[in-house]
Amino acid sequence: MAIDLVLRREWNARAPRGDYTQLDSTKGVKVHYTGGRVDEAIVSDHARCVALVRSIQAYHMDGNGWIDIGYSYVACPHRKVFEGRGLHHLPAANGPGLNAGHYAVLGLVGNAGLVRPPDGVLHAIVDAIEFVRRNGSAGKEIKGHRDGYATDCPGEPLYAWVRRGAPRPAGGDEGGGPPAAPPFPGRLLGYPPVMHGEDVLTWQSQMRRRGWELDVDGAYGPQSRDVCRRFQRQQGVTADGIVGPITWRLTWEG
Repeated sequence: MAIDLVLRREWNARAPRGDYTQLDSTKGVKVHYTGGRVDEAIVSDHARCVALVRSIQAYHMDGNGWIDIGYSYVACPHRKVFEGRGLHHLPAANGPGLNAGHYAVLGLVGNAGLVRPPDGVLHAIVDAIEFVRRNGSAGKEIKGHRDGYATDCPGEPLYAWVRRGAPRPAGGDEGGGPPAAPPFPGRLLGYPPVMHGEDVLTWQSQMRRRGWELDVDGAYGPQSRDVCRRFQRQQGVTADGIVGPITWRLTWEG
């Protein structure tokens, strides 16, 4: 299935306290765990996952003095991937001198409570890895945090899985392919002039989930048009910068 990305605004992330360092490409990904106790109740209550991610960000910013959460992405038991620092931004969690080598992906398991990663966490980590390879110029390496840094992270169960090559759990990608597109809103989205509406917001949100850098503000202006053109060229359709029925469908299913 396509990645189920929880954007920063959707988990009510705090704004970073400074500018990220550009990360052009990496060798791959390093996998992490929280290092603390994770309440097993998060497996049946996604709201607890959201609260945990927010608490991790607060600890990293207020306790460590970092500009933001230290991870690139966070994987939860519901097979959702939280956007942390995101694509092409230097993480902080891999260790001094090691952050430029790999994106940092956290699985929401710890050293007590929820220790063994549920299948949803493993799937979500793989979803994140495939996402940064496809959209973030990440290489093929999949390492644990302890590879190159003195730490127990990501814990024995998760590290054993990493050393096996981070395979998907038995049953593979049971999601059944990309999600179906919502009904076409009935009007063409184009610029000029700037167009506003929930249909614009819906399209922008999905494009952002797919890794395209654009503002999710409900305003279809020059930035949205230019992203649309690049997406259309990628999909092999007419690159006119207009979101019509075909481009709308490909936004979800292409």
